[in-house]
Amino acid sequence: MSVTYLIEFTVKPMQRERFLTLLNGVLDAMREEANFRNATLHRDPEDPYHFLLHETWADHQDVLDVQLNRPYRSEWHEALPELLERPRQLSMWSTVRVDRA
Repeated sequence: MSVTYLIEFTVKPMQRERFLTLLNGVLDAMREEANFRNATLHRDPEDPYHFLLHETWADHQDVLDVQLNRPYRSEWHEALPELLERPRQLSMWSTVRVDRA
């Protein structure tokens, strides 16, 4: 059963472009992973420094054991304290239903 992570970020204003550059690199690399299902990055329409990442994977244990340790994530993880106003907020969800047009 797939697992979805909702990850909320509040980015320091001077770090917005770096945040997006690093995150885009991670998202581009994730797309090639066998257990990756989809990801959508949202921006708060009222706050250009507030983002929500919706990320779905086939297997939670694979994310913990393999995906979080991929080399393409290291620069991203190391930069987070410099990029964010406060620690990211993460929640994990199980899929019940999917509808698409």
